[in-house]
Amino acid sequence: MPVTEAVNLILVKMEEEMKERLQKLAKEFSVLRTGRANPLILESVKVEYYGQSVPLKQVAAVSVPEARTLEIRPWDPSILSDLEKALQKADLGALPQNDGKMLRLSLPMMTEERRKELIKLVKKIGEEFRVAIRNERHGALDLIRKSEKAKEISQDDVKALEARVQKTTDLYIQKVDQQTLAKEQEISTI
Repeated sequence: MPVTEAVNLILVKMEEEMKERLQKLAKEFSVLRTGRANPLILESVKVEYYGQSVPLKQVAAVSVPEARTLEIRPWDPSILSDLEKALQKADLGALPQNDGKMLRLSLPMMTEERRKELIKLVKKIGEEFRVAIRNERHGALDLIRKSEKAKEISQDDVKALEARVQKTTDLYIQKVDQQTLAKEQEISTI
């Protein structure tokens, strides 16, 4: 009995979900502060702009002139003080310095204790994403077994599909592990 289109869709959907999880992991890791200045740590900062709370990147350009310094240049100089307040409120571990045209954020060196805390957090996040990928596998296997009960596919097809699902799952778990290890090394690097 040939594998049905519905079963192929199950596999395609599962892999799309796993890819999406991997992208979310990369985004979540990108906002964690490491030893170097990274503009992504400002992703969550909101600024009051004409009565609305907007993301910082919509009102200013961010650059990294030095390893531990961020420069924030507002496109509208009149919001410089609002920008400064938003950065202070964000509690990034450094106070912004205002020179009248832009803000400089000099990030302090991370302590060994803080590095260890961040590595624990990275491991925890990595494990959460591994579990999420396993849940995607579980959902796909359930749908395959339902197709077997409905006599849409044979037992041989089920075994082959289960092996394919497991192989895909292993691949994505390996990718999560690689991203987690890379982030741990980035944090550990002084």
